[in-house]
Amino acid sequence: MPTTLQGRRAKRRKYRRARIRNFLFTVGPDRLSGGRITRRHLSQECIVREIEVVSANWPSRFDGLRIGHISDFHVGELHSVDNALKAIEQLAACEVDLVACTGDVVDLDADLAGPVVTALGAVRAQLGSFLVLGNHDELHDPDTLEGMAIECGVNVLRNEAVEINRNGEKLVVAGIEWAKSAVKCATNVDIACGELTHLLLSHNPKAFLRATDLGVALTLSGHTHGGQVAMKNKPNTNLALAHRRSAGLFESNNSALFVTTGVGAWFPLRVNCPAEIAILTVRST
Repeated sequence: MPTTLQGRRAKRRKYRRARIRNFLFTVGPDRLSGGRITRRHLSQECIVREIEVVSANWPSRFDGLRIGHISDFHVGELHSVDNALKAIEQLAACEVDLVACTGDVVDLDADLAGPVVTALGAVRAQLGSFLVLGNHDELHDPDTLEGMAIECGVNVLRNEAVEINRNGEKLVVAGIEWAKSAVKCATNVDIACGELTHLLLSHNPKAFLRATDLGVALTLSGHTHGGQVAMKNKPNTNLALAHRRSAGLFESNNSALFVTTGVGAWFPLRVNCPAEIAILTVRST
């Protein structure tokens, strides 16, 4: 019981700190600028990126699978539910086979997630929609957010994997819970991934280090927002200084990682780093 009480108190303190950061980096700049910074930020286009990934570890019967990867809505003070729904409409128009959301549906409050996960579950994708939670989703009430998503037909993966069968061959999709360090990410990957995993969803791209060891064909991540400020024509040179792989496609042996810059933001500024929806076509050869 003391441990549980301590855990609850620690979570409340973490949530309060997050609300302070939200005021300093989201609400504060908006008020100081009379709303101009935010209006300019929200007027920027959310682009659709088409990426082709080739991996010998990808199952041949799923060759050419189109994955709609979307992440980091951060629904809250800066990004409204309507903005998130517009992005999901863009995704739905791309006719994908599988939807992968790599977390941070909300910025702070889980109660705002309902319409977003409903829309994710409604996207026509033959193999379904999958979600892992991000660090912001964990701040308030992750269990409620998970319950909402499941009710809407979204598969929520928390250190677990599912198998999708097609003509006798299987595609194994795994997803891990939020972890900050590469070591903890690796622990979660070991829990979720068996001897054969083809697609891994991880909010934190640091999971790729262990995923590569296990021969996971493709890892999808978000979290970094691509630094939100990047050098022109050098998307991986940005303000996400804690991450070696913070934007775009990376390959190691027969494993690939794609880190999306995400849809939303936690401060109202993007430079050379547009919000994006990624459509990945994955091939086995």
